[in-house]
Amino acid sequence: MTLFRTPFRIIRTNSRAYLGVNILIYGLVIIGFALGLVFPDLAHAQVDRLDEGGTTDLVLSLLSNAWLFALVILGVNSLRVGVLSIILPSMIIPFAGALLFAYSSLIIGITLAPTDQAGWVALIPHSLTVVIEFQAYVLLVLGAYLLGKFWLRPRTIGAVTHRQGYHRGLQHAGWLSIPAVSLLVIGALYEAFSLIYIALPMVRDLGA
Repeated sequence: MTLFRTPFRIIRTNSRAYLGVNILIYGLVIIGFALGLVFPDLAHAQVDRLDEGGTTDLVLSLLSNAWLFALVILGVNSLRVGVLSIILPSMIIPFAGALLFAYSSLIIGITLAPTDQAGWVALIPHSLTVVIEFQAYVLLVLGAYLLGKFWLRPRTIGAVTHRQGYHRGLQHAGWLSIPAVSLLVIGALYEAFSLIYIALPMVRDLGA
């Protein structure tokens, strides 16, 4: 319980920033989703990009093993998105990861926009995946924000030097990564099993 008590204390202490990050990230997903609906060519372009990049083929090859599919999803979400896109850039340039993921949120929203009836049906179970996984990203972005804030303004965390502020910011980001990883694990399991056992049968029934 101690592992989660400290992250929740950090969230309570920075409740305004936490609320702001939620509004920003989920808001950009919704805006991207709306853009994808209004301009279907944007959504088609993102789907084509996934096809050309091999993501679609990778997903299809994993549909026979839900556990392996969940493991791959977790690896992509935690390493490529969480570490490489949010945390690592923020350790080099203040707020860089937050800005990068803000842009990614818009693109993901466009990609989620259904282009046919089957897409709408699949979105029903997948919408919960978005809520779970993006809440994990919100926590990581909050950590990136606090890292940048304490780094540039160390006195806000009671530090004297920028180096001390940087270290305190890293500590906060590390604590927030604990519930974030937990959510990513839950999200990966739900995404894999819901896609294979709920979304795909619903789509097949639609075409039957």
